Amino acid sequence: MQTESVVRLQKELEKGSALLVASVPGRFYLTGFETSDGYVLITPENAYFLIDFRYYEKAKELVKSCDVLLSNAALRQVSELCEENGISNLFVESEYASLSFFNSLKESVSPVSVSDDGRFDSLLREMRSVKTQRELELIREAQKLTDDTFSYILERIETGRTEREVMLDMEFYMRRLGSEGVSFDFIVVSGKNSSLPHGVPTDKIIERGDFLTMDFGAVVGGYRSDMTRTVAVGSVSDEQKRVYETVLKAQNAAIEAVRPGEICKDIDKIARDIINKAGYEGCFGHGLGHSVGIEIHEWPNFNTRCEAVLKPGTVMTVEPGIYLENRFGVRIEDMVFVTESGCENITKSEKRLICL
Repeated sequence: MQTESVVRLQKELEKGSALLVASVPGRFYLTGFETSDGYVLITPENAYFLIDFRYYEKAKELVKSCDVLLSNAALRQVSELCEENGISNLFVESEYASLSFFNSLKESVSPVSVSDDGRFDSLLREMRSVKTQRELELIREAQKLTDDTFSYILERIETGRTEREVMLDMEFYMRRLGSEGVSFDFIVVSGKNSSLPHGVPTDKIIERGDFLTMDFGAVVGGYRSDMTRTVAVGSVSDEQKRVYETVLKAQNAAIEAVRPGEICKDIDKIARDIINKAGYEGCFGHGLGHSVGIEIHEWPNFNTRCEAVLKPGTVMTVEPGIYLENRFGVRIEDMVFVTESGCENITKSEKRLICL
């Protein structure tokens, strides 16, 4: 799938132009090889992966989409390759390039001009938003590990344990299942802390009557999953039930509306209107969801502003929430895959309110 992506970019390059990809996700997308450093240089005729000694041997074995070159002075090599290929204009990923990098690159490749017009940022973003069959398989595998971890932790949540203990239990189990790491730092928050959408697990002890919100995901083949579940511990009040059922209703309605051709902000509005009409306006302060892949937050987004049109092949999260300040919060999150006629929910864990 990396080779096809390189070829597509080459077709978009005019004669005398090249693209330099320096970001971690961009390099991985085009090579299938994860590194902390390096560059991918794409011209209309050739593609190069410049990588240092630490990764060179393995990259030569694994990377098929580019010629792998040992790099000692990368920007100087970029300049030499531009000269060899007759390049007069070099595009960069403007969304990722720092000012210092941009200036260093301009100086190194002169007289080649360096463009930051963002044209290829948009193209790469669109390409990455539509998953190949292989990418979808990896995301499914990551979500399977996430579902299995949820089933595991349900048997181990009890009063007296801390948020941090539950989080570590989940992470260690997920890694034992085969996850390459974690999609992001897990969110495990209880009681009053569950009103914090991105709360950090603490040494707070889980108590009877708490809502416990867990937001977590696995990594397989460099691709990520993302899921949130909120469960009740010991007992649940009528108000907690009402908030939970409102969030679930909003999520189900939004998922039902996901299909090709729909505008992202319209899907967000469906869930937001349900929450607002239930009397919780102002209590859902984040977007409804986002795409997932190599990065945990990719484009497009379900929010009040995104006018992107959904396409078959896009993986999106649907994660409405209600957060009552200093009291409790509820969030429910699934990942859905946009099909030719609707969507498929690839998250299999129970969503009905669970009281442990």
